[in-house]
Amino acid sequence: MIKGTLELSYHEIDRLEIIKSLESKKINQKAAAKALGLTTRQVRRLQERFRKEGVSGLISRRRGKASNNQLNANLKVESAILVREKYADFGPTLAHEKLTEEHEKRLSVESLRQIMIAENLWKPRQKTKEKRIFQLRPRRDQFGELIQIDGSPHDWFEGRGDPCTLIVFIDDATSKLTALHFSPTETTQAYMEVTKAHLTRYGRPAAMYSDCHAIFRINHPEAQSGNGLTQFGRAMNTLDIEAIHASTPQAKGRVERANKTLQDRLVKEMRLQKINNIEEANHFLPEFIEDYNRRFEKAAKNEKDAHRDVLHNEREVSLILSLHSKRKLSNNLELSYQKSIYQVQGNKHRLKQKQVTLCDLFGKEIVMLYEGKEIAYQVFNKGIAVPELVDEKTLNSRIDNALTQQKSSTFKPAADHPWRK
Repeated sequence: MIKGTLELSYHEIDRLEIIKSLESKKINQKAAAKALGLTTRQVRRLQERFRKEGVSGLISRRRGKASNNQLNANLKVESAILVREKYADFGPTLAHEKLTEEHEKRLSVESLRQIMIAENLWKPRQKTKEKRIFQLRPRRDQFGELIQIDGSPHDWFEGRGDPCTLIVFIDDATSKLTALHFSPTETTQAYMEVTKAHLTRYGRPAAMYSDCHAIFRINHPEAQSGNGLTQFGRAMNTLDIEAIHASTPQAKGRVERANKTLQDRLVKEMRLQKINNIEEANHFLPEFIEDYNRRFEKAAKNEKDAHRDVLHNEREVSLILSLHSKRKLSNNLELSYQKSIYQVQGNKHRLKQKQVTLCDLFGKEIVMLYEGKEIAYQVFNKGIAVPELVDEKTLNSRIDNALTQQKSSTFKPAADHPWRK
């Protein structure tokens, strides 16, 4: 018997009491095995050790020794060096993906997180103060029932290029990114281009869920003219896609959380790929979307796709997803638009005093429609385009463009220019 002071854990004290009961024949081996969660064979081995060594025989042989599952010291050092040199501002999850895929380092996310905390490469998140509780909404059942859309203005190139906006389309049922597109600012044109890409690949969703930005919703209750729809709203109405507007950012939490993830992951991926401008970024996005969906896409409750076929041909879709303006033709079959005169060609006298629709394909082409059919025309006195209205998201871009043009301009007004008088 080993004499001296022994320290026993609570588990070992319980084991001692059960083995003593077994030795005094108060219980049998089967009952002891059940109480200890062991087999009868293991109980017999403990009983034999207790008889030979006493209480010390019940103490774990692993006490004071390193765990067999302990992380290799060299792997710890190598991982810390790689993170410090290449992924210093990465979170543990993203850094773990890079170490696994790019450097073949095999360790868990939690192990890497503890290494990064120990090396001051990551600060554990502090508990936040209690916030307002929002009622959770279950996901939709089918892919294509609800597409959440949003624009995320951010310094996407970390100063290597101009700040811009990422247009994000994400499915509510699966968290699948259906489309991403970089644009200088959040505009109607940007959303229509991304919508066209979504329609081409997947078809028409049942509904689109956006915020209350002026692109999607007329926010002035006193507005009396028009049909109450924005250009984007009119396009959705034509395509039979339900346009839904969220009253708070939290209501469309799926896309808001995706924005936060993209501002972390996409920024770092573009840094690693040395991408510094919108053109390169948009070229990279299909590859990124595929990788993102592989990691984060969820299975829908119902496997059926809720997207519907697009009933219009490609030309018609382009005309729908353009800026529409209503104009009335004069007796000379003329109308004015953007400081230019448009005159209908051919023998079209029946169109006198008729209202036509001008479709502005964002500077690429102006199409005149009457009862859904294109009308040939000729342009006279082409002038300066009327500036578009701006908001807080596009103001800075307009000012930057104006400063660039003004610096390169050498125009000098004539001596008799009206402003000199």
